[in-house]
Amino acid sequence: MSPRQSFLAIGLIGIATMLAVLLGLLIGAKTLSAETAIRVLLAPDGKIESILVWTLRLPRSLTAAAGGAGLAVSGYVLQTLTRNPLADPGITGVTSGAVAPIVCCFVFLPWLSPAYYPFIGLAGGLAAASVTFWVSHGGQGRPLQLALGGVSVSLFLGAITTYVLLLTGPQSASLLFWLAGGFQGRTWSHLLYMLPWTIAGVAGALLLRRVIAMFMLSDHAAAGMGLQLGLWKPLILILAVLPVAGVAPVAGPVAFVGLAAPHIARLLKPRGTGWEIGLSAALGALIVTVADVLARSIAIPRELPVGIVTALLGGPVFIYLVQRGRLSLAGETR
Repeated sequence: MSPRQSFLAIGLIGIATMLAVLLGLLIGAKTLSAETAIRVLLAPDGKIESILVWTLRLPRSLTAAAGGAGLAVSGYVLQTLTRNPLADPGITGVTSGAVAPIVCCFVFLPWLSPAYYPFIGLAGGLAAASVTFWVSHGGQGRPLQLALGGVSVSLFLGAITTYVLLLTGPQSASLLFWLAGGFQGRTWSHLLYMLPWTIAGVAGALLLRRVIAMFMLSDHAAAGMGLQLGLWKPLILILAVLPVAGVAPVAGPVAFVGLAAPHIARLLKPRGTGWEIGLSAALGALIVTVADVLARSIAIPRELPVGIVTALLGGPVFIYLVQRGRLSLAGETR
């Protein structure tokens, strides 16, 4: 696609996301009409409908959109950094590294303010990713070594998380729902809590798009073009972990988005890394927003975890893409 077509595609996806957000204003234990939702959206009056829209539903949908955009960009950066088309925050150990210490703090340090959770998640995600890179010889190994190292780290940290859950007692139900990924009860404070981390990841990826593009080449080729691998690899890794550090404390691990959204963006064949990043962010926001609307509408008045819905929606699509041929980082199947 030309830059003009890519811009148009991002705009259309953005409009679709806005429509999904508006649809989310109508759906819940108390259904609102479109006329009522628009009225209280434009002129809040403090009544029950206004509270539903402004306090419960709008911030929740916006938080889902922001989280989806951040996770999609994180997946794109990790796929490029590892040159592994199946990499995402989950398979590289980043998500487990962010989640495990947050669960431990929640259980063993309940007095600790949740304001520290993103920093704890960032440290845990970086530590897990560093171990993955160490297992694969500092990231110099083949993509398969990185994937196997990430899976091993994820399984180890997942076992720790499971053990801690067994010690929680009555808290386990809420923690299990959080670990499945979800935006239930998220408010404006949660959105403001997440936004700096998501914006830092997305904006940083766009600003460093030329450096990220060089990682699609081999390390030797990138070094031959003047890229200092020892400097940029850790910085790009931090950039990939930032959105996960912001999303994990708010929504838990949301599956599939970081894996699929970048591939869907590449299949559209935009011209340039910057447009691929923009399309990934837009698609991630749309996927998670739609999944959140479905999660709270399928089994009213109960809710499903968003992570389950994203997996159910995206799994068959991704299997179809894999069946067409081997996915590549160039956005082609063969």
